[in-house]
Amino acid sequence: MATLTRQDLNFGQVAADILCEFLEVAIHLILYVREIYPSGIFQKRKKYSVPVQMSCHPELNQYIQDTLHCVKPLIEKNEAEKVVVVIMDKEHHPVERFVFEISPPPLLSISSETLLSHVEQLLRAMILKISVCDAVLDNNPPGCTFTVLVHTREAATRNMEKVQVIKDFPWIVADEQDVHMEEAKLIPLKTMTSDILKMQLYVEERTQKT
Repeated sequence: MATLTRQDLNFGQVAADILCEFLEVAIHLILYVREIYPSGIFQKRKKYSVPVQMSCHPELNQYIQDTLHCVKPLIEKNEAEKVVVVIMDKEHHPVERFVFEISPPPLLSISSETLLSHVEQLLRAMILKISVCDAVLDNNPPGCTFTVLVHTREAATRNMEKVQVIKDFPWIVADEQDVHMEEAKLIPLKTMTSDILKMQLYVEERTQKT
């Protein structure tokens, strides 16, 4: 059986490719499950061998793709700690924060024949957990919007202004209210650990949403 070592592959690039593809699916599904947009703009598709809901709205899809395109270099360099989907009410106060906490495990020796199938199995379990997360979350108020934040390591933060992957899509410092939410409860959803990627997903939910 063939094996891969850290020298045989670009560890960061492989992890970033897999994670960004997953995050795109996960963000679409969160927006559908939490009813941020009308269900009519979503279409059922299959990913990781399970049905998922993906947006058909060009501008929304482009925003998500551009965001992840900018996040990807940070993941490759192990400079991204968290990717957060923040859902806000009409007054732009966060009511929910879906936190994808990323940490790379040590890569020693892995089977090239089983790596992708194992990772897909773990990501499938995480997608299924997102699909039913509304069972453990309170309803959101009407008219909610969302944004995506990335928490970087300190060294990366100092260089962020120099990095602009997409023209007219610059990094900006997040508002303090988007980063910290008062009177929030933490709801763990799923943790996954594979040979190339370790990720924890949890939700911070505001106790009083209305």
